[in-house]
Amino acid sequence: MTRAPAPATQIASRHGTASAPFDAAAARFDRHRALPDGVPQAIRAAILGTLAPSPPSPRFLDLGAGTGRIGRAFVAAGDDYVGVDLSLGMLREFTAPTDGHAPTLAQADGERLPFGNASFDAVLLIQVFGGMRGWRRVLGEARRVLRPSGAIILGRSVAPTDGLDARLRARLALILDELGVAPKTKNTREDAQQWLATQASYGTRLIAATWAAERTARAFIDRHRTGARFSALPAAIQDEALQRLAAWAAATFGSLDAGAHERHEFELQIFHFAPGDTDA
Repeated sequence: MTRAPAPATQIASRHGTASAPFDAAAARFDRHRALPDGVPQAIRAAILGTLAPSPPSPRFLDLGAGTGRIGRAFVAAGDDYVGVDLSLGMLREFTAPTDGHAPTLAQADGERLPFGNASFDAVLLIQVFGGMRGWRRVLGEARRVLRPSGAIILGRSVAPTDGLDARLRARLALILDELGVAPKTKNTREDAQQWLATQASYGTRLIAATWAAERTARAFIDRHRTGARFSALPAAIQDEALQRLAAWAAATFGSLDAGAHERHEFELQIFHFAPGDTDA
């Protein structure tokens, strides 16, 4: 069934003021997770370069747009861009005009998008798969609103597998397991990639940007408090887990402020579709 497009208001809401896990973290999200200057613009340029033959004015749908850390580059360039997120709090952080352009945003569930069939040339899913349970329905909706020769684009920041953040994340998982609150969901990104690979005409992987990052245990702990799944835990569990993590980090690295210099990348997986590709 074809759905009517959302009104072209700044935030078109299909869920009223319903809360979402990221609402509580919205005001602090960019402070902890903003990308370096130039990286969002490089990501936009890489995405535009993958749309070949490029439509004269491609239309983008960004599922999980959040506070606009990627989307603002599209808005500033005057692209035909629509950002969608379930979190009204995150979208409110995105509403400020960028270089005179106000973003077009909609609060909506990715499993029930308020757009008509074949409405977009590219659907972006940037860093959205952690713990997502309904990923098949989200991808089904992405296919529905995608034009016949469009592309679905997955993106994520990639840090060294043996870096400081990776070591802290692994230790925190052990601590949460000891506290009896080990995560019950898995990152579904690999499942989503495999499904898209079976549906698309072909796929492309590229590194859109690289940068040098300095990481500390203190910054990791501060940042982790704003994570959607972690911040949903009882406050006493959060405090206990992070206190244990801080004690381990201080003993392991000598200080919570000991810096580690790492190379970070932004990876894109682009899945190109053509008329007649299956949607099973």
